[in-house]
Amino acid sequence: MFQCDHTKLKIRFQEFHKTETDPPEYGEFCFLKLIDGSHTAGIWYPNHVKEGEPVSGKFSRGSFDEVELEEVSRWHFLRRYDMTGCLEKAGTKQINLGTPGEDGDFTEFDGFKTFQDGDFPKKKQYCLLILNEGRLAAGRWEPYKEKNKGSFIYASALASYGMDKVWAWTELSSDKVFAEEEEKEQERIRENELNEHPVADPELFQYGTDIEVYYEKAMEKMHKEYPWASVAQMKKETPYRIVPRHGKYIFGQDWGTFMGEKDIREWTKGSTADEFVDFLCEYTRERVKNSDPAVKFAYGYDIAVYLKKAYDKVKNDYRWLEKGMLKECRQYEIQKVDGEWEFVRKDGEPDGYRVWDVRSAEAFVKDVEREYQEAALKANPVVEEYPVPFGSVDVNGWGLEKYIVSRLQSGDYKVYVQAGDRTTGGSRTFFITPDCFEEKTYEAFLDRYLEIIPGGAFGLGKEDLAADQELKKFFGY
Repeated sequence: MFQCDHTKLKIRFQEFHKTETDPPEYGEFCFLKLIDGSHTAGIWYPNHVKEGEPVSGKFSRGSFDEVELEEVSRWHFLRRYDMTGCLEKAGTKQINLGTPGEDGDFTEFDGFKTFQDGDFPKKKQYCLLILNEGRLAAGRWEPYKEKNKGSFIYASALASYGMDKVWAWTELSSDKVFAEEEEKEQERIRENELNEHPVADPELFQYGTDIEVYYEKAMEKMHKEYPWASVAQMKKETPYRIVPRHGKYIFGQDWGTFMGEKDIREWTKGSTADEFVDFLCEYTRERVKNSDPAVKFAYGYDIAVYLKKAYDKVKNDYRWLEKGMLKECRQYEIQKVDGEWEFVRKDGEPDGYRVWDVRSAEAFVKDVEREYQEAALKANPVVEEYPVPFGSVDVNGWGLEKYIVSRLQSGDYKVYVQAGDRTTGGSRTFFITPDCFEEKTYEAFLDRYLEIIPGGAFGLGKEDLAADQELKKFFGY
């Protein structure tokens, strides 16, 4: 590693260029001196302009993090200098970059720090970097949840330099992004101080500050209409909590974390405890209504009964299906979770599971059927394919990309449909059930076929398919 003392090192930028008369090349990573006297860096992305028109464009520092050309006084090459030879010398105290200009303009940086010394930038701080490869770069520090871990974001799509790539760093000028983060940090400090001793509105928190008490009161009211109501059922809707905010307790929903901040959405539809209890009843009513154990576990509490029903149903059409083909399917059980019977899907861990939340026994069996159908198709190799030809076909705003009919080893058929645009897309596979082929005419067959793959939803209708004689032969008509 480099031998020079980073704490005594100075780096001087001394060959500046004017963007208007001497712009950088597309994609050049540049050190920037701004009109207001501050310093930053960015990757140059020029706009397309006609000959004779003034230069325009932006310097990008990351997603939604840009420097407008109008803000820039001068720019300097950043990544082009290999400083390895200088950094390997213990006596190096200053490195000059570029040829000095006639005006003698230069900018100098020192105060370099290293992670090895236990020094880390503040969140969102934009820094000048000396990379382990001996070149300069810049980036905005983004700490991870793990203490003393993070990376420097330098371009869009979170392109970054990891800590293992950086030898030393020093702060560049503060900017809007960093200033906003600093203000947020001060707000967090003030909020934490206010919330050390929160107060409770006596009318809103008449029953105390334990949220369970309010759920239990709501459950008791729900029992009149739905005797099976439970707190566990009610909490399947995004649950409410009692949390401090601005020095006062509130009822709020925890929506996780957004942009590094806890997203608690306050309940504001009333001002008394009883109004909140009534709200909980209405908020969770539909969930409780559809949690009747007599409907959900209509076939009892033996999971084998449900799995057999799914298997038998799939076997009717997927005639080649054997139980050995289901080894890779999810494993299900019926267990008590938080005092409630639930269908659960076993995860990889020995004691791991995930609640499979369905409203009825039939809905659960349907979910299992879909898995068994996929497993059956996976076990039945394709022996011949026919890509259906088509022109420009719109599928609900997407363009139809593939429409492939496949004959399987068993003699059955499946169809693969794919549609999309330049940024996204989707696909789906359909099994053509044997009863479709009981029809004597191709036209009647297509009527049954289009019940499975509707033309309006998947691009090709009866007129399109009937005109394709090769397809007709492929289906055996």
